[in-house]
Amino acid sequence: MLSISNLSIYYAGKYLFDNINLHIGPKDKIGLIGRNGSGKSTLLRIIYGLEEPETGFITKPNDFKIGYLPQEGKFDSIDTIFKQASEALRELNIIEEKINELTNQLNLSYDYNSKEYLRLLEELHVLNDRADILGIKNKDAEIEKVLLGLGFERTDFSRKVNEFSGGWQMRIELAKILLSKPNLILLDEPTNHLDIESIAWLENFLKNYNDSMIIVSHDTKFLDNITNRTIEINAGKIYDLPLPYSQFIAAREKQREQQISAFKNQQKMIKQTQNFIERFRYKATLASRVQSRIKQLEKLEKIEIEEEDYKSIRFKFQQPPRSGRIVLEIKNLSKSYPSKEVLKNINLTIERGDKIAFLGRNGEGKSTLSKIIAGLENYQGTLVYGHNVHLGYYAQHQAEMLDGNLNVLETIDSIATGDIRNQIRSLLGAFLFSGESVYKKVKVLSGGEKSRLALARLLLEPKNFLILDEPTNHLDIISKSVLKDALIQFDGTLVIVSHDRDFLEGLTNKTIEFKNKKLIEYPGNIKEYFIVKNTDPDTNIENKSDSDLKKIQIVKKAKIERENQKAHLRKINQLKKQISLIENSIVELEEKLNDVEIRFSMPEIYTNQEKIKKLRKEYENLKSELALKNVQWEKLHIELDELIK
Repeated sequence: MLSISNLSIYYAGKYLFDNINLHIGPKDKIGLIGRNGSGKSTLLRIIYGLEEPETGFITKPNDFKIGYLPQEGKFDSIDTIFKQASEALRELNIIEEKINELTNQLNLSYDYNSKEYLRLLEELHVLNDRADILGIKNKDAEIEKVLLGLGFERTDFSRKVNEFSGGWQMRIELAKILLSKPNLILLDEPTNHLDIESIAWLENFLKNYNDSMIIVSHDTKFLDNITNRTIEINAGKIYDLPLPYSQFIAAREKQREQQISAFKNQQKMIKQTQNFIERFRYKATLASRVQSRIKQLEKLEKIEIEEEDYKSIRFKFQQPPRSGRIVLEIKNLSKSYPSKEVLKNINLTIERGDKIAFLGRNGEGKSTLSKIIAGLENYQGTLVYGHNVHLGYYAQHQAEMLDGNLNVLETIDSIATGDIRNQIRSLLGAFLFSGESVYKKVKVLSGGEKSRLALARLLLEPKNFLILDEPTNHLDIISKSVLKDALIQFDGTLVIVSHDRDFLEGLTNKTIEFKNKKLIEYPGNIKEYFIVKNTDPDTNIENKSDSDLKKIQIVKKAKIERENQKAHLRKINQLKKQISLIENSIVELEEKLNDVEIRFSMPEIYTNQEKIKKLRKEYENLKSELALKNVQWEKLHIELDELIK
């Protein structure tokens, strides 16, 4: 289908690709991976024809059609969405005209055995086949299906393209690519502009697509669900296996272990050979054997260990101050813009330790509520923060608030304190700033680089309530993993807006869906949310299918477990509080006993028998009370130990 031969490109002082060869066959669904800056987007642009390599060439059939969706773009147009999407079917319109023209020519011909008639008949047959593939029988229905699948409403179809944000315009371009049914689809981070429902629809579309594709994505679940082949770009080389992402990573790890073992064995052999040569170089009787060993080393194909891109970088948040049990309480909150009401009379309580995923279609209010909580948007209703809440907020526009005159290292160093200062370089490396790039001025960074820097900066601040709005959009798979590990260990409260299912999995313990200006709370993680989506555990149980009943049982079980866990934690906290009160009482009683003992030591007390009797009684009462408190303290500690176990 398409072949890449001896391709090289030199960029920023190094080879992005060095003499690589690649063949893309029919129905290949390829996940293209590698760290940011490794050359993934460049390779897509070369395949599409937007860039030229220094050496090498690409071969493909003359009628081979490629569709390409870049990461970012502005596609300003005064056409309506439906008309713009219809542009993708321009080929179909041309084919229709050609079919009509050929049909007329055939109708005028009566020599059914002539070469010209047979040629026209064959051409008509090919065009009809292509028209069927492109969906000639239901053009408008196909356009509608794709636009609805990517999150547009029917009421949007008549609106002009330039009325929509850049993210929605990217969806229109994606729709045009899918509708045009190219032989090869190139998608560069297609999920960045989609919500979870649209991602699920796109997954299903691409899984059933009959031609080839190359997908660059940091959404590993998306790659696993679609691809049947993975290509990694690493230090100018490519590693290509017919496996989806997760299986590819496991196989590459085994490859690397074998490579390291072979490298060590070869180095040991080289050292032994060199020692032999040095030892017997000048001994005439062994001259021939020495020369043989020298030639052996010269002919030896050296094993090289590839650059380790997928090293594990660990980062932990600073210990934040402890907030009150209630972190945030929202009552009857509404938010409207001049053209649209987004939220209406919503209620929400966030407790200490909650890790909440905000989900829902774009435009339903997830980012709006995040901004309201962060104090960046006005609203109607009540919003009250709990005791000792220290809030940290990240959204991509936060990057514009960085000081452009500082360099990357200064931006981080200016807020790092204590032991965390020792982790600055590792943290910057995790967010793709290494070597000389840490000295680049913020004002010359790209939008993606600024976003990563703003996120890294937030992680250094001792906040106990974090709101993160799409934090993974500019991160590669490794950086995303570093952030996720840190958030899992984060000892605070988290609200995260994200469409990345793999990132959310194992991170959140509560899911809130935004729909029709309201919040729907699902007491569970992202997996449980998908299990119970569109089921109501409290209604019409008699009429539900076995599948629905299983879902109901799962959500009820999860809800009971969470309630039990909360009750368990409340009991532990109550015991700790009781123990603390008893310890204070013990200290107070011991001080009183000490005071009585001091008074007993005074000679004048013994001149008054009544005082002695009274003092002795006080002493005995204090001792009894202290003994009782010690017994209570011991029992509570035993109970606490059992609960913690």
